[in-house]
Amino acid sequence: MLKRLQLPVVLLLLAGGFWLSPDFKTISAGVAIFLFGMLSLEQGFNAFTGGLLERVLKRATSSHLRSLGFGLVSTAIMQSSSLVSVIAISFLSAGLISLAAGIGIVFGANLGTTTGAWLIAGFGLKVDIARYALPMLVFGIVLLFQPGSKLKGAGSILCGLGFLFLGIHYMKEGFEAFKSTIDLARYSVSGYPGVFLFMLTGIFATVVMQSSHATLVLIITALAAQQITYENALALAIGANIGTTITAMLSALNATAGGKRLAGAHLIFNVVTALISVALIFQLVELVDWSAAKLGIASTDYTLKLAIFHTIFNLGGVLIMLPFITPLVVLLERVIPERVPEVDQPRYLSSASAEFPDTAIEAVKNETQRIFDEALDIIASGMGLLKDASSSKVWLATDFKGKPLLGEGSIDAMYEKHIKSIYSAILVFISDTEFSRKEGHAATLQWLREANVQIVEAIKDTKHLQKNLQRFMVSGNPDIRHGYNTIRQHVAAIIQGILDIRLQEDGVMDMLALDALKLTIDEHRTSMADEVTWLIASRKISAQMGSSLLNDSAYAHDVSMNLVTAAQTLFGAAEPELLSAARAVTLDDSDRGEILDETT
Repeated sequence: MLKRLQLPVVLLLLAGGFWLSPDFKTISAGVAIFLFGMLSLEQGFNAFTGGLLERVLKRATSSHLRSLGFGLVSTAIMQSSSLVSVIAISFLSAGLISLAAGIGIVFGANLGTTTGAWLIAGFGLKVDIARYALPMLVFGIVLLFQPGSKLKGAGSILCGLGFLFLGIHYMKEGFEAFKSTIDLARYSVSGYPGVFLFMLTGIFATVVMQSSHATLVLIITALAAQQITYENALALAIGANIGTTITAMLSALNATAGGKRLAGAHLIFNVVTALISVALIFQLVELVDWSAAKLGIASTDYTLKLAIFHTIFNLGGVLIMLPFITPLVVLLERVIPERVPEVDQPRYLSSASAEFPDTAIEAVKNETQRIFDEALDIIASGMGLLKDASSSKVWLATDFKGKPLLGEGSIDAMYEKHIKSIYSAILVFISDTEFSRKEGHAATLQWLREANVQIVEAIKDTKHLQKNLQRFMVSGNPDIRHGYNTIRQHVAAIIQGILDIRLQEDGVMDMLALDALKLTIDEHRTSMADEVTWLIASRKISAQMGSSLLNDSAYAHDVSMNLVTAAQTLFGAAEPELLSAARAVTLDDSDRGEILDETT
């Protein structure tokens, strides 16, 4: 209900402001141009997040301090804590970073926003930045019409900076003109009533504009024009910090539990920081005065003093909250638990993980790895194999009398519970994401789609194979029992081989070792065909038994080959470029056929 009313209320307030004062139009236009600049800047940086930013993020979150540093530096560069928070939620949803690392990034992003206050107060209001804005817009528009995505991204960044500078200029001009008609400083409120009133105003303004940077620029330009008092400006800045969490909260609505936890951490950090700042605001004012004197800033330069205040209360919040990251993780995991549905659901696929190409690919890969592991369990159960997760060993299951134990559970039921929903969601996610049609990412997503199909085909082939296993493993004919036990042993050996190779090199599989497994699979099919021919010719099994054994040997071949091929895609290389190179040197069917011909 409140969300529906928000737009009409804002439009009515703007219309009323336009009717009351022409100067309000100038200020509003400045805010609108500034927000459009923020949007262009984010779009420009998004053009460069197809690998570089993601790889830096993966390497910069190994400790709390490094995560904090990444959040600070990236926000200082991009001048958007909201974008950095969305990136962090996206990476957390895709399973690329931990919740603790995400919290560190958010803390750093809050600290990084202070650079914007310094730039605006120290440069934006002291220089005629409109002179720089127009050339940026001209060059930016020229680049936007170029064919390359990187050039378009650079054009968006230049246009964004140009619009930011132009927006600041119009806000400054509007508040200067406001002086002659309305003195807003007359409506100032002192003491704690003023602190709470203007803090709420700062929250409301930031929620409406969805940008703490825009609110901060508005506060600084109004303060420079003496339209608000210094004390009230401090309260507005505190409110802006709380209001900026709304963007992260909105991004987390469709995120995974991890994304919601990170948004919760962002809210807790900003609220705790704000409460401490409000409680100690007069002591902080004295600290700001002392710091300004030490830095040689004039006592009447309230815009720079506001920048000092903004830095001190954010830095104080980081120093207070940083030691509590681990307890905060525990609290958030308890308050926002993972749902345990009756049917397994996607864990990493969300609108947040679809924001960037690397996170989209990683989310699909993580979900595919989940169903790959579930498929190994289903196939092992269906063929009477035991798979020990702790020791990664696979062996034939028998009872105390030495009879084979085949899985009694329905493969269909296990598929419905553990595979189907995730598999369907992966296919929809790949089809819907815009990166599935972009060069450089489409191939990787296509390979992952193929790996999912291969995994599902392996399960279906196991279902066909299980019928004859259940029939012939209790046959009175020892030769047919031996033939089917050979098939079981072969599949067990292939699964064991995959698990052993997967444990090497930090989970990155040796593609050549997997090719060797494929050769083993082909050799087994040939040897089984020869053995079945001999068994039929020797009258040890009937022709009907022989045809069933040959058909089921083919099913076992397909099960094993699909699993190995899927493993090559999932675990062959971490980077898409390396995976592409690795796939180029793997053996295809004709290559393996030539090798087998040479060895026979």
